[in-house]
Amino acid sequence: MGILPVFAKIFVGSYFGKGIDNTNENNENTTEKIRVTLALPISVLVNFSLPASADSTAGIILSTKCQGGNNINIWQDYNSGELLYRATNPNGNLSLGKGTKQATEGVQVHKFRNRNYEYWVWDGTLDSPQSGTLEVYKNNRILMRQTCRKN
Repeated sequence: MGILPVFAKIFVGSYFGKGIDNTNENNENTTEKIRVTLALPISVLVNFSLPASADSTAGIILSTKCQGGNNINIWQDYNSGELLYRATNPNGNLSLGKGTKQATEGVQVHKFRNRNYEYWVWDGTLDSPQSGTLEVYKNNRILMRQTCRKN
């Protein structure tokens, strides 16, 4: 017998007083079954229907989509001003902190370090403010350069 027929039998039987002994033990057992049976679907419904809230400790200052499937977001912590790097791609995710920002040739560049690697995210180009570039360096040698567009 599936869960729905069992639930219906317990609920209808307890509600209308049919199929339940008049002993307190059986009535408490049935009441507990009803509570458990109702609690699970309600909790699942509530969890999936509530909107996801954004992290209120940082604001996004740059969001780009790059060649090769890299999606990069640069965040700035409201309290400390720290720059945060969040990248997602088909091979995995990368989160870095303690970034720096500087204006170079009229364009902002955000730089992040992870051991021997540096990640530079250019916020626009001189020719196109809506595009940008992701550059990855290892030991000060460029490994990768991808063009990006702002979201």
